[in-house]
Amino acid sequence: LPALIRKKRDGQRLEEAEIRSLVRGITEGTAQQGQIGAMLMAIRLRGMDMGETLALTRAMAASGRALAWPQAWHGRLVDKHSTGGVGDKVSLVLAPALAACGCKVPMISGRGLGHTGGTLDKLEAIPGFRVNLSPEEMRDALERVGCCIVGQSEELCPADRVLYALRDVTATVDSLPLITASILSKKAAERLSALVLDVKYGGAALCPTMDSARRLARSLVWVSSRLGLRGAAVLSPMRQPLGLRLGHSLEVLEALEALHGGGPPDLRRLVTMLGGLLLWQCGLAEAAEQGQQLLGAALDDGSALGAFEAMLGAQGVPPNTAKLLCTGTPAQRWQVLGRASSQEELKAQAGGWVQQIEALPLAHVLHRLGAGRERAGDSINHRVGAELLVTEGQHLQEGEPWLRVHHDGGLDEECRRALQAALRLAPEPPSLPPQFVTETLLPSEA
Repeated sequence: LPALIRKKRDGQRLEEAEIRSLVRGITEGTAQQGQIGAMLMAIRLRGMDMGETLALTRAMAASGRALAWPQAWHGRLVDKHSTGGVGDKVSLVLAPALAACGCKVPMISGRGLGHTGGTLDKLEAIPGFRVNLSPEEMRDALERVGCCIVGQSEELCPADRVLYALRDVTATVDSLPLITASILSKKAAERLSALVLDVKYGGAALCPTMDSARRLARSLVWVSSRLGLRGAAVLSPMRQPLGLRLGHSLEVLEALEALHGGGPPDLRRLVTMLGGLLLWQCGLAEAAEQGQQLLGAALDDGSALGAFEAMLGAQGVPPNTAKLLCTGTPAQRWQVLGRASSQEELKAQAGGWVQQIEALPLAHVLHRLGAGRERAGDSINHRVGAELLVTEGQHLQEGEPWLRVHHDGGLDEECRRALQAALRLAPEPPSLPPQFVTETLLPSEA
């Protein structure tokens, strides 16, 4: 392993057999954490070509079991992955909505990386929710419900489970080949029919610019096609939060609003756009636009909510808890999820039109208040979060509340100043409407 680290450190190409050896050491535990961290940094600084990236993806996928599904499901097995954003709770809405449309969704997700929240962390805000299902339990959930959202187990992509946690604490989260291999190794193990990738760009995303997001999207779609997946990618901006609620419990509440046919327009638009692409790719819709309509109908008629409640039950949530969460009053939902001890509103220090609410400062403050991890394995506070009380294009008066912070202590003046700096005001309204998706990349274009 030291020889392989030196080779990549010096900018040389790793052969496929060397990459398999590296992944075997990670999986079997013979590679030390310091060695793995050094290799991650070497890859981050020196990069990998597409052949190396494909070899790494295949080796990581082969580090554990591949899932097996009934022949009747082939063609309908779909999934989505996002590269991570602030307030991104799309998976919680999309997986059950796709199940309600006739898909099978074996979604393998991750925990928070850097300043972004993880889908698994959000779901674990729900009492009793189990993210560690065996392949047999996943198959049973798909048979009964149509979807499940699980983590990387020792059986499924164990190499990625190790690397995912170490990337978070070694400043190597933003490496294009590591991102590609991490995402697609899980998807390859799922034996999918179709995959859609939400590649975010902007100040609060892994990709700072649209060009860097396009490079990652092309890498993901190219490797997907070599793995036999029908993959498509969309580019979506992440300069301000998705939706109006940030933090694990609060994002579960907002996902439930969307599953009731409501919620913020940007969240619904992204869910239906991604889902529409998947329904088209797997042949359940004649075009992506028709797929969007089918997804919207599943959100509006209650079938997506029903699938979400059934998924909760299949993954360990007691039936009465799932029922209260999905059909109870707002007070009953708070009772299920728990509420932070303090809710503090910040007021606008000047008047003007909201040009932007920067996502990154909000995420950093919430991370500091306990919503994120400093080290792999750290516990997090699911109750910490924030609610945006205004949206882009709205006019604010001086002294009017614009943000409500939920916390259990620690919100000091430094945090308040950082939060206030996230609110960008101007004397005139924004000149352009907000964008949700700026580009779609299909396999023929990668």
